[in-house]
Amino acid sequence: MKDMKERNGSSSYRISLMASGELRDALTALEEGKGPAAVAALMAIDPASWRAIEHRLAAVIGTDLRTLLLRAAEADVEAPAIG
Repeated sequence: MKDMKERNGSSSYRISLMASGELRDALTALEEGKGPAAVAALMAIDPASWRAIEHRLAAVIGTDLRTLLLRAAEADVEAPAIG
């Protein structure tokens, strides 16, 4: 358990429950094409949780949220339509 805490930095970087909900809401809004709602949800995330989110993303996938979202959007555009 200690190794996991050291690896993802969870001992010093904490994402608040409220921030995790806001991030989920932002991602859902983006998926639904509701840009303003996504921006509002992201702006509601507290600074400490932002640092924790950035740290976690860097540790787990090696990038930041912006890059992750851009890659996801590119993959979505390139994916063939089903149906």
